[in-house]
Amino acid sequence: MKGFDLSFFDQPWISRLIFYPRLDYQLEPTIENAKNHFIEVADGISIGCRFYVVKRDGPTILYFHGNGETVGDYDYIAPFFNKIGINLFVTDYRGYGLSDGEPTVSNMVADAHILFEGFNEVLKKYKHNENFFIMGRSLGSISAIELASSYSKEIKGVIIESGFAGVFTLLSRFDVNVSSLEGKEGMDEKIGRINIPALVIHAQNDHLIPLMIGKELYNSLPSEDKRLVVIPDADHNDLMMLGMDLYFKEVREFIFGHV
Repeated sequence: MKGFDLSFFDQPWISRLIFYPRLDYQLEPTIENAKNHFIEVADGISIGCRFYVVKRDGPTILYFHGNGETVGDYDYIAPFFNKIGINLFVTDYRGYGLSDGEPTVSNMVADAHILFEGFNEVLKKYKHNENFFIMGRSLGSISAIELASSYSKEIKGVIIESGFAGVFTLLSRFDVNVSSLEGKEGMDEKIGRINIPALVIHAQNDHLIPLMIGKELYNSLPSEDKRLVVIPDADHNDLMMLGMDLYFKEVREFIFGHV
């Protein structure tokens, strides 16, 4: 994370465990209210983002998607957020979707800050209000936690779906011994600085990131205003569809309860 060395996690064998990038071959959105934005994170490297707008004076979520996904996938998902009055700004990672470069843990974390700045510039350019939230799904929880711990005065709240307490927890799922690695305390400190409202959503039967890990993340958040929602009988990749009514009820109540 920002503030300590993450180079250990940038070894190729670790990157192959963590990242499953794929490209979008459909360059333009398939729905009318979506627009592509490209945010430069390094010389010659831009990250593709897509902004799904339902109304400019409504709340907005800056959304970091899960592994193996791209912004193009959200042409099918964003309308559900729009239907409950929420704008969705989805970002890719290097090597994903319409983005340049190759993903590593270090650049994913560093890029999150640049994407946050670029997102704010888009809001100002198109005269959106400042009622915005951060959301991270699965892999995206790393970026969401990074930003929520760094910009608490600017962010209304954070939503973590199918997430975990940082890359150390993620690697432990691959049987990598992280007990001797430097940085675990720094990760804990970052989570310990998240005192904004938080919503944690997790599937009851998640086989990739077990519910126990989601509960550990929830318990480690110091925010007094937090809620854990467990989607019954769901797994990692179907919790939204199986628990759609509960999922969007909780998201809507959380967002509109904190604007």
